[in-house]
Amino acid sequence: MIARISGKLTEKRKQSVILENGGISYEVFLPVIALSRIDEYLTPDSHLRLITYHYQQIEPSRSIPILIGFLNEVEKDFFEVFITVSGIGPKAALRALNMPISAIARAIDESDIDFLRSLPGIGPQRAKEIIAKLQGKIGRFGLIQDSDAKREVSVAKDLIEEAAEVLMQLQYKKNEAKEMINDALKRHPGIKDVEELLNLVYKQKVRK
Repeated sequence: MIARISGKLTEKRKQSVILENGGISYEVFLPVIALSRIDEYLTPDSHLRLITYHYQQIEPSRSIPILIGFLNEVEKDFFEVFITVSGIGPKAALRALNMPISAIARAIDESDIDFLRSLPGIGPQRAKEIIAKLQGKIGRFGLIQDSDAKREVSVAKDLIEEAAEVLMQLQYKKNEAKEMINDALKRHPGIKDVEELLNLVYKQKVRK
């Protein structure tokens, strides 16, 4: 079992990095929120040290060893708690964790289904299952000192509410409006502009 890995960062991909150690190159997958902060942890000579979660991805004709990397032990601890929810495996958790962990922890504690549904791959039923399984058990993760976390949560909530209000003025029901908005945010989690979000909602509806 590989618990930690360090090496020279030779390539950064969409959801992984390539680390070279002793002439061997390793691909390590990272949650989006960790990948976006990689540069803060690089040494001057581009070396990087990651805490890893090592598992086997089973396919019909083969078993593939997968390394998922984290910047610290707390991130890995949250990941391991998150995958205890029924239906959320390592691959799904890797995709879902695209917001600060403290923000996700607070959303779980506050039963914020809309926020959880905005995470990639998390639908309404899965959001309810996450809350049922983890609420009241992850308070320590909400204490992470992440200066951007509260701002991210506020932006997400304000964006959803503002876009929903516009759609309600266009005669959509509130639950229908939020469902369309969350679908758009899952596909494009980086959106922070209401007009851009509504344009994506429109495009999605036209395609259906």
